[in-house]
Amino acid sequence: MNKFDYMAKYGYEQLVYFYDKETGLKGIICIHDTTLGPALGGTRLWNYASEEEAVEDVLRLARGMTYKNAVAGLNLGGGKTVLIGDPDKVKTEAYWRAFGRYVQSLNGRYITAEDVNTNTNDMDYIAMETSHITGLEKTSGDPSPFTALGVYWGMRASCLEMYGSNELKDKKVLVQGVGQVGYNLVKLLVQDGAKVFISDIKQEKIDRVTREFPVTVVPFNEIFKGSYDIFAPCAMGAIINDETIPQFKFKIICGSANNVLKEERHGVVLQNKGILYAPDYVVNAGGVINVYQEIIGYDSQEATKKVKKIYDKVLDIFKISKEKQITPSQAANYLAEERIRTIRNVRSNYIKR
Repeated sequence: MNKFDYMAKYGYEQLVYFYDKETGLKGIICIHDTTLGPALGGTRLWNYASEEEAVEDVLRLARGMTYKNAVAGLNLGGGKTVLIGDPDKVKTEAYWRAFGRYVQSLNGRYITAEDVNTNTNDMDYIAMETSHITGLEKTSGDPSPFTALGVYWGMRASCLEMYGSNELKDKKVLVQGVGQVGYNLVKLLVQDGAKVFISDIKQEKIDRVTREFPVTVVPFNEIFKGSYDIFAPCAMGAIINDETIPQFKFKIICGSANNVLKEERHGVVLQNKGILYAPDYVVNAGGVINVYQEIIGYDSQEATKKVKKIYDKVLDIFKISKEKQITPSQAANYLAEERIRTIRNVRSNYIKR
């Protein structure tokens, strides 16, 4: 990858490599766009196969955060951190505090939070070295229930669009990935009377869900063999690709995973197959909506109220998709880009604060 060409093509601002020799901390912070405000995006810890894979991931995720924050109506830009390492081996107080110092060095251009393989305990250590962090236990805590709530309301909007009713009762829903978000989503679906099927590569996560909820377990290598009304990808991205799409036997895709379309053209393929796709960064914005409340003054009831508005946002996107004869993902991008363009122009005149 020619990184400068890629950054120029998609409007990136900054790509920061960092390394701490004491703890072995290795990572990359990416800031995509700060037109709307400081870049907010979580810290992902993953045992990447290569540096190149990590760079590609952080670039995609940071850009996705710009669009997510814009569509959600937040005064935030998009950024992300990926840390390279084994989550079961590298975590220590010193490791996280070293990372916190690198976040602090960006002087507020980037605000971090939890993401894959990071949690509120990790955030507490990071907060010892930087004030540019959200999702702390003492404030909003774990954002996963809010992310799940947003996906839930996105599903209800998708059902209204596809079936003419927003009811989830008796709908067959396959949840791929039952970590914190997937677990909370299963809880909401079961409460609504949906017929829930789950799959995960980690047995301990499956065991936790099956102990608490009446679900059916689907082996990971057989997830696309059955027919379902809704597919909820809640694990890693790029699950919608040339190999998987021909196997799909469901009407709706709505989940919390980021960047589930491997390529933008796959949104067109889904539409041609009659599969309704609720854009991932729209329906999974509940977590970032919640942590944003920390920045403006935390109120859990207000956060919940704003997360539920994802329902209306998804319906707006489906409406734009039909009016402009474009895919839902293209409609979501249109909304994000229009908001960024408008605010950039509003701020074009100099006013001293």
